[in-house]
Amino acid sequence: MAKYSIKEIESLTGIKAHTIRIWEKRYNIISPERTSTNIRLYSDGDIKRILNVSILNHHGLKISKISDLSNDEINNKVLQLTLHCKEEDRFVDMLVACMVELDELRFEKIVSNSIFKIGFEETISNVIYPLLDRIGVLWQTGSISAAQEHFMSNLIRQKLIAAIDGLPPCEKKERNQYLLFLPEGEQHEIGLLFYYYLLKKNGKYVIYLGQSVPLNDVIEIAETRTPPFLLTAFVCSQNSIDVLSYLQELEKIKNVEKIYITGAFANQSAHISHKTELISNIKQFCTYILV
Repeated sequence: MAKYSIKEIESLTGIKAHTIRIWEKRYNIISPERTSTNIRLYSDGDIKRILNVSILNHHGLKISKISDLSNDEINNKVLQLTLHCKEEDRFVDMLVACMVELDELRFEKIVSNSIFKIGFEETISNVIYPLLDRIGVLWQTGSISAAQEHFMSNLIRQKLIAAIDGLPPCEKKERNQYLLFLPEGEQHEIGLLFYYYLLKKNGKYVIYLGQSVPLNDVIEIAETRTPPFLLTAFVCSQNSIDVLSYLQELEKIKNVEKIYITGAFANQSAHISHKTELISNIKQFCTYILV
């Protein structure tokens, strides 16, 4: 079982260390282990309890009342909140707890309820994307393991693939073809899958190559299948690709009219020519492409 310092708990939950100490000392919300040098160590179960207590507290339940509840009672109250919650960030908090606990069943309940309340696209935009941002920070600070990050990413990926498969096939036309891919070394495809979903839903024909595609293969397929539009993403800071040089190679493909780029590191090379268009967010994507 993983052990976390109070600073790591602060990063994971967004709750100040001072507040956690008060909850511990005054209300006995949690009872962390201590090292021989009296340093607090928290478990996955502690994280889940702290997140759930925070959710209940944000919805008006006093800490003194929460402290009288058992874990099962707290969990049930949190699950009930998902039926009435209007704030997407509460869903994010709940999903962080699912990730820590590797709780797939709870993930399904929370996401299904969010989709029921605000729709699939709004759930991805307003719940899943902020969740991924939170996960990225937690990963960078060493607050979660690779296994926890992969667990959550794969559940989200499955949801997107199922949604794409549920859409009717699109007819291939001369001006509605998009080639979607990630450059070699890029593995984070959740954003690209959501673009795939939006394109297919709006009648666009998509050739989806997926993760880590060698540049030569992209060029070969673009030249033989002649899609007028390419869409790719530069997400990972550790990718050794020179973004500017990479795009210059894509722009040499004669039949390609427009190259859409997105991702955290795409702005390193935005607008290098009339062929390249930076997509900063989903709203812009819908404005420029889904017309």
